[in-house]
Amino acid sequence: MAWYLVEIRYVQEKLADVRPRHRDYLKEHVAAGRVAVAGPLADNTGGLVLWQAEDEEALAKLIDNDPYALEGVVAERTVREFKPVLGAWVQ
Repeated sequence: MAWYLVEIRYVQEKLADVRPRHRDYLKEHVAAGRVAVAGPLADNTGGLVLWQAEDEEALAKLIDNDPYALEGVVAERTVREFKPVLGAWVQ
C-alpha cells in the first residue's frame, strides 16, 4: 500500500451543489481506512485528500469515482506519492 496526496482546484459554479455527495463519498473511504485526512484549502479554491491505495491505478479508480470528478467540479488535479515517516497514524 502507498499513500498519495491528491490536490484539486475547484470549478466554483458547481461546488456547492456537489459538496455533500463528495463528503459522503469520502466518509465511506475514511471508514474503510483509505482516506487519512481530507478538506478544503482555507481560501476555498481547492482541497487536499491523503489517500492510501495499492498503486496509482487503484487510486485513479477511487478518485475518478468521486462525485467531484463525475460531476465536473475538478478543474485541475495533481497526484503525488507521499512517504509518511512520523505521525500518530503512521504505523
